[in-house]
Amino acid sequence: MPIWLSICLSAACMAGVGILSTLIGELPPRTWFHPDRFPYRTHRWEQDGKIYRKVGVHLWKDHVPDMSRVRKKKMVSKHLGKCPTADGVRVLALETCRAEAVHSILCLLSVGLIFLWDNRWIGLGVTLAYILFNLPFIIIQRYNRPALVALEERLRRREQRKAQMRSAREEVGDPNEGSDSVR
Repeated sequence: MPIWLSICLSAACMAGVGILSTLIGELPPRTWFHPDRFPYRTHRWEQDGKIYRKVGVHLWKDHVPDMSRVRKKKMVSKHLGKCPTADGVRVLALETCRAEAVHSILCLLSVGLIFLWDNRWIGLGVTLAYILFNLPFIIIQRYNRPALVALEERLRRREQRKAQMRSAREEVGDPNEGSDSVR
């Protein structure tokens, strides 16, 4: 088989696997993923995602292909909006776990390309290219997740304080209720 045909078939095979894995990646419930547990938990050496700034992730992360732009109705939006809630941020953190899982599985599956072709060097080259293609997406998830988890914690504390204040006001009674004064 000519080299160019081997490379084209490898690319087509991995594109098909990529599309299939994205669809399959939507099946597991988000409750299977935990940002604070292995393998998604931030490791000490990652410095809460800061290590990835050294490869400039903050500069290029918004310029890579994003399935949420293509499948808007099926994918979680990556934008928090002006007034994010703890639950909304949690959904996004869980989505980073799901996306990391899909791209990691794609890297593992690409190893099979080495054995798919007669020429092992082509298989190795395509496998390395596919891993290098998926690695930025894994880095983006690992960069974003610590900030999302921290934001979720801050929002939960704020929401709890507001709920406590509301509860205390209801117990005491709002001094402004029944007031006829003009404001």
